[in-house]
Amino acid sequence: MTVTIASAPVVPGPVAPLLRRAAAAQEDDFGPNVYSTIDVLWVLYDRILRISPDRPDDPDRDRFLLSKGHAVAGYYAVLAAKGFIPPEWLDDAYGPASRLGGHPDRVLVPGVEIGSGSLGHGLGLGVGTALGLRAQGLLTPRVYVLLGDAELDEGSNHEAIAYAGATGLAGLTAIVVDNRSATHGWPGGIAARFTVNGWRASTVDGNDHDALYAALTGHDHHRPHVVVAVVGEKE
Repeated sequence: MTVTIASAPVVPGPVAPLLRRAAAAQEDDFGPNVYSTIDVLWVLYDRILRISPDRPDDPDRDRFLLSKGHAVAGYYAVLAAKGFIPPEWLDDAYGPASRLGGHPDRVLVPGVEIGSGSLGHGLGLGVGTALGLRAQGLLTPRVYVLLGDAELDEGSNHEAIAYAGATGLAGLTAIVVDNRSATHGWPGGIAARFTVNGWRASTVDGNDHDALYAALTGHDHHRPHVVVAVVGEKE
């Protein structure tokens, strides 16, 4: 499926000043890895995720796992915009005494579900989380995992994709930010890698908030769901 990128990434209003604070802390702007995820993160936290900063450990909450951990600056800004962390934390982000490191830390940052560093682990952790919720009879929460297309070069993702499809993990949604940076690729495109293993798939403009919302809420409750968010090349 070919998707036309009709819009350029524009940092959502509530997030923009917070992201600037984090950029000032490191005395430099952020790269494409951060800006490519901003729209997905904002749609999730503003319109979809069932999670509150007042009860970040609620057993019935949705879970969001950032596998693309090096894109954490946008994540921090969104968490601040939604009240999970004080905006003041952004002023010394990445400093030696800061809670906000170059990758998220679930022990130090409220609202963060996993510590992510080495690429390729988030989807497997998401599969395990969805299995755990199902085993406990918690069928309302969904698990969302955000990863980059280059992560799919890691073999651990193939195992997670195959297992989730085979076991019908209907509570799992993967979001792949596709900027055509993968080394190996997949015949038929990213979505085909999932659908051949029994997933439902949607491919959309990764900067279009309404399209992202429709895709992220388009799961069928019978199988895992992937949303391929196409952004500008190497964005």
